[in-house]
Amino acid sequence: MPKMKTRRAVAKRFTAVGNGKLKRAKANLRHILEKRSQKRKNKAGKTAYVHEADYNKVKRCLPYV
Repeated sequence: MPKMKTRRAVAKRFTAVGNGKLKRAKANLRHILEKRSQKRKNKAGKTAYVHEADYNKVKRCLPYV
């Protein structure tokens, strides 16, 4: 059986962590940051994890992670 292909777009956005979860970046930190509060920007910079409802979808795109 041939090797399964990894979805490269997904591989660039998610990282596997030792506890079995998938790490992701939060959105809204690219531009137009002046009007946002420092608290909001700091929270957007923190690590987030893939929600359990979406976990299987993302995991299917990353067969060797």
